[in-house]
Amino acid sequence: MDKLSIIELLDYILESISIIRRRFENIKSCDDFINSDDGIDKLDAISMRLQSIGEALKNIYKADKELLEKVKNASYWSQIIKLREIISHHYIDIDSEIIFDICENELTELEESINKAKTVI
Repeated sequence: MDKLSIIELLDYILESISIIRRRFENIKSCDDFINSDDGIDKLDAISMRLQSIGEALKNIYKADKELLEKVKNASYWSQIIKLREIISHHYIDIDSEIIFDICENELTELEESINKAKTVI
């Protein structure tokens, strides 16, 4: 994978974070994901974006793991990639509390890490 493709994937991740934030805007608790059709739609849509972020990171990691590890340790990236595996292969086990926690507490750190990765390319 060339440098341009990696930059495109990093930009895709940043765009996905922005979309997740927009979709998460009116979610105030994990119950908001499961108490209405709209909430379930948002849970599904956010989960798919998280899955695609994991897929993009998996592809970047395969192509240039040193790039990502300059920013965060392998364990950090592995957790995100494993979430992709859970969403892909065990979707029935997705927990709205976990997705809520990710949206509420983890997106800023991920966004900062991706922006930092763009500067070290």
